[in-house]
Amino acid sequence: MKHLFAIAALILPLPAGGQPGAMPDFELAQGAVERGEILPLADILRRLEGEHPGQVVEVELEYSRGLRVYEVELITAQGRLIEVDMDAATGAILGIEDETDD
Repeated sequence: MKHLFAIAALILPLPAGGQPGAMPDFELAQGAVERGEILPLADILRRLEGEHPGQVVEVELEYSRGLRVYEVELITAQGRLIEVDMDAATGAILGIEDETDD
């Protein structure tokens, strides 16, 4: 599971505050996890698997609507590409968008 955070940290475009900083993005995300501000990606993916099983293809950590949000793109068992927005602090699903028809 440690590897999941390391892999995702490489593709997280903007850190907790949504602003680029002097530290690399993965360090800012890791710091937010260590301070308890957001859940580790492994926890988020476990929660997501329970409700929307599929193959994760991309994860981004964004600052949206005043929240830190994990945006997870995955391919469902039915072959649909969906994006699931999850509150990074609680793991609650904020929205689901079907990306297949874009």
